[in-house]
Amino acid sequence: MLCTTARRSLLATIAVALTAGSGTAQESPYAGLEARAIKALSTAEIAAYLAGDGMGLALAAELNNLPGPRHVLDLADSLGLSAAQRTAVQATFDTMLRQARELGGAIVAAERELDAAFAGASLDREGLEARTARIAELRGRLRFTHLAAHLDLRGVLTQEQTESYRRLRGYASSPGASHQHDPAHRHPGPSNR
Repeated sequence: MLCTTARRSLLATIAVALTAGSGTAQESPYAGLEARAIKALSTAEIAAYLAGDGMGLALAAELNNLPGPRHVLDLADSLGLSAAQRTAVQATFDTMLRQARELGGAIVAAERELDAAFAGASLDREGLEARTARIAELRGRLRFTHLAAHLDLRGVLTQEQTESYRRLRGYASSPGASHQHDPAHRHPGPSNR
């Protein structure tokens, strides 16, 4: 016979085991997202697409010494832009923003259509491939639009203005110098033998 303490311990163990296997649902990181208008996009993402926001799409340019038009305009006085430079930067920004808003609207519409196709169970593999390829193409064009605006400013700002921009934006070193601080990057010498 089991003593009272052993019996209680055994019953507690059985209760825990039964509770763990009772089929209770696990909390998903997606819980609550099923109420979204477009399941794959948050309200903030939809707003950013429709506003033509950069959303980090031009970091390859921004962090490699190619300033972006929106931030250059924000820093125009600090950078000492001439009237001609302001006009050129504004034109680049206006073109980029118009294109980004058009593409952002198209992305939101395509995501809405994809969501509706899944919700209506009217999607097959061919339709899915066509829809996702279209969304990928639109996102690629949007990224190109933001990156191209940075590239277009390359001939507008002086080297001094570009360096000032980097400092004003809080970037510590020039892009070419960043490898010098990488501990994995080794230079030949006595310390590496």
